[in-house]
Amino acid sequence: MSPRGGPRLLQGAPIAAEIRARVRESVLAYTKRHGDSPTLAIVLVGRDAPSAVYLQQILRSCRNVGVQGRLVEVSGRVSNAGLGEVIRGLNVDPLVNGIIVQMPLPRHLELATVLDAIDPRKDIDGIHPLNAGLLALGYDGFLPATARAAVELLVRSEIDLAGKRVVVLGRSNVVGKPAAMLLLRENATVTIAHSRTRNLPSVLRDAEVVVVAVGRPGLVTGSMLRVGAVVVDVGINVVDGALVGDVDFASARSRVSAITPVPGGVGPVTNAILLTQLMTAAEEQASAGRLRGRGRPSVPLRSIH
Repeated sequence: MSPRGGPRLLQGAPIAAEIRARVRESVLAYTKRHGDSPTLAIVLVGRDAPSAVYLQQILRSCRNVGVQGRLVEVSGRVSNAGLGEVIRGLNVDPLVNGIIVQMPLPRHLELATVLDAIDPRKDIDGIHPLNAGLLALGYDGFLPATARAAVELLVRSEIDLAGKRVVVLGRSNVVGKPAAMLLLRENATVTIAHSRTRNLPSVLRDAEVVVVAVGRPGLVTGSMLRVGAVVVDVGINVVDGALVGDVDFASARSRVSAITPVPGGVGPVTNAILLTQLMTAAEEQASAGRLRGRGRPSVPLRSIH
């Protein structure tokens, strides 16, 4: 049951600060070796409110660690072909080491446009089919940053996941599915629930840990949760000008033992992980460039043992 005074808040800021400190050291070493700091290109299509808030956090994180953040603004009326052309231009730009495309896209655009166009070597948000396949097979490609952040927050908060019954609510390719696979790596017993799940409250009440990533404010209420459950709320929604999650915090707090706040939970960790993966991309691109200059193949993919 929730302790007197409310549940433990799983704050993302302290964890993000630790990650950024290591990234800052990596940036200094990289800049000393190569002369320039790595560059992250952020493609923003239109002006969606949640994305705009998230975007400013990413750009601020870039400045804090010495990374160059390049904002690429694209009209919300752009065609699929036009968006693909923008992304392919960033692929071949030697000064760009990592690319992320802010979600959600306008309704007339297909996610496949981004997936097909982005170079998997610069895909630091892990959405390209190659990186998704590496995740499924247990190889060390780029991971979807938000999914990785949700699991990283649990692990670093010393929430024991081995053998725990975990429900991931949401089956998207960018959060729900990859989060489930990463939780399996932590030896959790994972169920994926979604809009067609029958008797969802019963499924959720059986879970010791719940990860919610749907994008519907207040979808999960306290009565749907097991007493003493741990809840990770990935949702970022704007309601009456305020950021709220997918979990109704007011009703959940009296039942859960730990919960992530929105904002301030998964978001800061996601930003820090993006920077970590940017540094991995920059180092591998630099290494591959040196090897190609010697007539040798690029760096091979690394597996997890």
